[in-house]
Amino acid sequence: MIAMRKRNTVFANLAISYLTIVIVVVLLLCSIFYLVVPYNYNEEIRSRNGIMLKNAAQTMESAVLERVHKIYLDITLKKTTSVDIAPKGSFQGQNSTILDIQDHLKQEVITNSDLVQAIHLYYPKSGVMISSLYGLKTRVDADSEALRSMDWIERMRTSGSGSLWTGPRMVPKDIHASASASNGMQPLITYARSYPFHSTGEASDLMIGMDIKETAFSGILRQMMPADYLNTYLIDEQGIVISAADKTMLGRRAGETDSIKSMLASQAEAQSFTETIGDTPYVVSHHKLPSSPWKIYNVIQENSFYQKSLVLQKVILYICLFAILIGAVLSGVFTIISYSPIKRLMGKVKGLFEHPSETRHNEYVLIDTAIHKLSTKVSTLEETLQANQPVIKHNVVMNVLRNGYLPDELEDQLLSLNFSMDYSGYCCMVIDPVSRGFKELGSKANRYAVYKLINQLEAAGMEEARLIAEELPDHKIVVIVCAHHPDDALLESVSGQILSDVEAHFGLQFKIAWGLWVEEWSQVCQSFAAAQTLIKYGFFFPEASILREFSLLNREHSHLEIPQSALLKFKEKLQARSLNDVTAATDHLLEELMEGMYAADYGQFVLRNLVSMYADFLKTARVKQPGPLQIDLYRQYPSLYDIHSYREWLLSSIAECYELMEKRSDERAKDSIEAVKQYVISHLSEDLSLDAAAAEVFLSAKYLSRIFKEETGMGYTEFVTQKRMERALELMQNSSLTVEQVAGAVGYGTPAYFIKKFKEIHGCTPKTYVRSLVNTGSHSFDERSCL
Repeated sequence: MIAMRKRNTVFANLAISYLTIVIVVVLLLCSIFYLVVPYNYNEEIRSRNGIMLKNAAQTMESAVLERVHKIYLDITLKKTTSVDIAPKGSFQGQNSTILDIQDHLKQEVITNSDLVQAIHLYYPKSGVMISSLYGLKTRVDADSEALRSMDWIERMRTSGSGSLWTGPRMVPKDIHASASASNGMQPLITYARSYPFHSTGEASDLMIGMDIKETAFSGILRQMMPADYLNTYLIDEQGIVISAADKTMLGRRAGETDSIKSMLASQAEAQSFTETIGDTPYVVSHHKLPSSPWKIYNVIQENSFYQKSLVLQKVILYICLFAILIGAVLSGVFTIISYSPIKRLMGKVKGLFEHPSETRHNEYVLIDTAIHKLSTKVSTLEETLQANQPVIKHNVVMNVLRNGYLPDELEDQLLSLNFSMDYSGYCCMVIDPVSRGFKELGSKANRYAVYKLINQLEAAGMEEARLIAEELPDHKIVVIVCAHHPDDALLESVSGQILSDVEAHFGLQFKIAWGLWVEEWSQVCQSFAAAQTLIKYGFFFPEASILREFSLLNREHSHLEIPQSALLKFKEKLQARSLNDVTAATDHLLEELMEGMYAADYGQFVLRNLVSMYADFLKTARVKQPGPLQIDLYRQYPSLYDIHSYREWLLSSIAECYELMEKRSDERAKDSIEAVKQYVISHLSEDLSLDAAAAEVFLSAKYLSRIFKEETGMGYTEFVTQKRMERALELMQNSSLTVEQVAGAVGYGTPAYFIKKFKEIHGCTPKTYVRSLVNTGSHSFDERSCL
């Protein structure tokens, strides 16, 4: 029972499966390779052998037969046939010509020594022969020795053809010496042809015989087929061996086998077939010479012919065995790897059981039992998911808007929420509930209004469209409009319904921004991005309830900035404490932000910058903020809902600040007057205009002039002139400075104006005053010195 349980385990089944697959695949590949590859290789060997035979035949044709024919033409075209050999050996007047013919024959033999052993000219009518080897033979007849060694002459006399080849015969290499060990035998083949060209042998005027060396043929066979040279022969149409490695076979028939008979009877240019000779299979191949009935004949034992193929088969078998061995090892490795997650799963599955006896079953029973238990838990989980459906829907919508899903994941998530993907178009609308009335409702009423609007939108029954609404993290509302027939009229209708509902139920005015129509769920994020960008411009266009001008999107890519001088002008006017000037500078900036090609984020940056300048002004002026001014400006600014409310808030705050600064206590006024005096005394050489002094103590010039007169009894300008003259007298009494230098040291731009003011106060010019000092020798000022 235990053994049966082990055989039914997942591990055992995996191991058997992997091993079975490996064995089947390897055996299948082995069978294919064993059958196909050697067969193809055998065909390749046959084809290569046929090509070698063909090349040998073509080489033999060009290197032997064509050269022999050329020699024949050279002999016949060089007047060797024009000699008139008289009957019975009369050579009167022909000796010189005969010698020339013999020399010509010898020269041809020397030129073609690798091919030709000797050339003979035989004149049938006179029985005379001229030979490159024998010289002149005047009597060559049936009884002569020469005729018996040259059977081609007799064969030509009775031949109805114009040419013939004789079989090979063995002759001494040196015909003038007897055969011996030093004078070996060589095989020769004679090619005989009649002249004139178209005459037969029996009707010819001249017979030309050329003794061709058999080595010319065997050398080509050895060179072209070195591996099979011993089994390759050149045979004629009668089956006589013309050339072979074994010279004892020359002149004999190649054999009487069926392959020889089939080859001799075949009219095919080339053939290759297998034949059993004496219980031994052979591969027989032959190829015919192009211009001769001779054939190159090749016979090789099949096991030798396909030796490489047999080796290839053995190699394939060894490779397959090695592959099975490697496959078995890999099967074990893969079994262990594949079983590892199942093993870990079994560890977790066993933890689901309360009693150890329940874990003694094999994996299949354990998994089945675990699945049953998990099904029960899944049912409970489904109920939980149903209760959490709104949260899941919210998360899915947020991820869609962020393009947080891959295509397959997106489809699964949408289908899990019953969101159809069959609509033709999708468009996002962003609703911004920020307005004066919305802020005044309170947080609970705000959330109620938002969720009531979301529920009304999703419950709206529309035949050709569906609305999906969710609250965004920044408390705006996004509405995904899914339509079968997308058009702006549908968006117009939905927007109108939204605005009328919030107006009727809550008395509120929301802003709505439209996105672009897109064709796929995966592109909804693009529509949402456009709507989210447009809604930012609602702050700068408070009159527009619906933002649909996509030209505003171009402003997002603008790098245009407001000149720094315009911002500095606001700061200067703020410090000058002129409410009208501050209002004009503020209106200019706000109008520029609304009408210019400025990005919405940059516009908010400029507005925050103005708030920052105002906050710095309050801090520097050390204004104590009673009432509303006690609230932090940086906390007030984000609660503003449009640019008009921003303007109202900023200017009213500045006005309150100015009013507060104007109502400072007398102690504060005295401190300011004293600070102005010290500033004047310390900066006599600089610009001491009323505006400059007022800016130093953060008072308006008008207010400073009034309190300065009240506190000191003299005007600010009179005080400055007095202090400058006092300083001028000190410089003239205690230094050697010129009038021009003294004028510059006390803040007068021109000496003439300084002299004028000095004379108005002291009754004489500075030079007169200096001379009087020199004459009296005194360093103290006395108005009588100027008299």
